[in-house]
Amino acid sequence: MLSVAAAVTVGPADLSFGTVWTVIGRHLGLSDAEVPLLRDHIVWQLRLPRVLLAAAVGAGLSLVGAVMQTLTRNALADPYLLGVSSGASLGAVLVIVAGIGSAIWSLTSGAFVGALAAFAVVIAAASRGARLTPTRTILAGVAVGQLCAAVTSFVIIWAADPHATQQITFWLSGSLGRADWTALGYAATALAGALVVVLWQARALNAFAFGDDAAASLGVDVTRTRWLLLVTAALLTATLVAVSGAIGFVGLILPHAVRLLTGPDHRRLLPVLVLAGAIFLIWVDTAARTLFEPRELPVGVLTAMIGVPAFVLLLRRRTGDR
Repeated sequence: MLSVAAAVTVGPADLSFGTVWTVIGRHLGLSDAEVPLLRDHIVWQLRLPRVLLAAAVGAGLSLVGAVMQTLTRNALADPYLLGVSSGASLGAVLVIVAGIGSAIWSLTSGAFVGALAAFAVVIAAASRGARLTPTRTILAGVAVGQLCAAVTSFVIIWAADPHATQQITFWLSGSLGRADWTALGYAATALAGALVVVLWQARALNAFAFGDDAAASLGVDVTRTRWLLLVTAALLTATLVAVSGAIGFVGLILPHAVRLLTGPDHRRLLPVLVLAGAIFLIWVDTAARTLFEPRELPVGVLTAMIGVPAFVLLLRRRTGDR
């Protein structure tokens, strides 16, 4: 809450904590104090939904990253491993190039449909009967992701529209500039549903960390649980990518960093990870929109600039421990 309030005060317009809390209180019916209309608009329509969306996206990407790393037993797994991000990007690019409106709902809808279509292809390619193995799933995800990326590049080149290309490039780099209450509603609803499912399966995730056979010997229905968690992760990732674009390294780095504090037990890891991811992306996005005013840096660019050195440090530490 402190990070949200503090981040809302940061920007070209000089706002105080008192103004922020007064505006929030007025809209929630908790205060009748007067606030200038311009300041009310800046807080309620521009900054607050963006900061809250950053929190939801950071929390969701971190959550999915931890789930994917455990299910695949791959320390390099991230939310975009299943080709969902590339599918969402292709859907969004088709919306932008085809000019199907410029409202956030049309772009979001196109990205969401593209993400689900890519995930469906991955599952169809990876499944053998009712069995879904981590290796086949990863390989199918990489292949579908590369195909979607190639088609996306073809569409951009074929369109040859400088304005559309600039808009597409900014979106593909990850941006929260389109944040509004509708986008926040999508992200928050998907995050809440996924969090309930994942926390419910926290013990099963602990068992998956030791392999499928160990999980089965502990009473986990391996096939059903893996399908449940993969579909949940894909739906959450699709929603987040649809509203924010592809923001890299959050789902890869944060789970490893938080494990250093909590240990591997998912019952302790997941709640702390969700809060850490939310706070992290709030401040990274705040830096992205203010460091180079009046220009805005795509938040995905900044997460990569922070994530790569952090990943190298974590990798060296883990190597030293072994």
